[in-house]
Amino acid sequence: MLSMKFFKNILILFWRIWFYGWMIGTIIFALPVLVIVISREKWYPVFFKIARVWAKTILFVMGFKASVIGELKPKKRDSYMFCPNHTSMIDIMLMLAITDNPFVFLGKKELAKIPVFGYVYKRTCILVDREDTKSRKTAFLEAQRRLQNGLSVCIFPEGQVPDDETIILDKFHNGAFRLAIEHQIPVVPITFYDCKKRFSYTFFSGGPGNLRFKFHEFISTTNITINDRITLKNMTHEVILTSLTEEIKITQTSFQKQIIN
Repeated sequence: MLSMKFFKNILILFWRIWFYGWMIGTIIFALPVLVIVISREKWYPVFFKIARVWAKTILFVMGFKASVIGELKPKKRDSYMFCPNHTSMIDIMLMLAITDNPFVFLGKKELAKIPVFGYVYKRTCILVDREDTKSRKTAFLEAQRRLQNGLSVCIFPEGQVPDDETIILDKFHNGAFRLAIEHQIPVVPITFYDCKKRFSYTFFSGGPGNLRFKFHEFISTTNITINDRITLKNMTHEVILTSLTEEIKITQTSFQKQIIN
């Protein structure tokens, strides 16, 4: 007899294939338009609108629903430094879906190798190899230029998804906070609660459901200097870590009550 786990893995396999099919297929379908809108930087806001539609479509067909916690929301046309925690590939789609402030991702260079997706990614995002000092400096200067042009920037300050499954939130890098201070824009800590559970890098795992997120109180950079970047980094880290830790406690308490009952 085949086990239930086997059938579950088969369903997850098809579900994952469904994801990659939609992700790549929609980009191929839109490629003629994308080639045009990414050919000039001044058309980036048009590309951003298309990217939001793409992201919302992917979340919908995968059975995901973005659910906001709280009432805070970035103001339209203002520039921000968005700093979410990083746990999954769908962090990108969720981030695009939840704000209409045009922003640019600063992301790892390796993603540019993904077929089709990588073509658009490397022409619309700021790529960085965190192991290369020159690459980090170039990415930083490019982010500065985009901020000067009125865009926001989204940086996953952990730099990558933690390899260790026991890590709730990895250490933050300094770049996002230095940029925010230099351009005097607010830092927006964002907690993604469910992305890892719904679509982690462990292949045979996950499933449809809510993707809860929260915009925390914006952290002002007015009247602080570059010497305060470590303090700003630690404040942002603490906000997200506290939120994630509280969520784990609530989940554990709920599970324990279910066992007792």
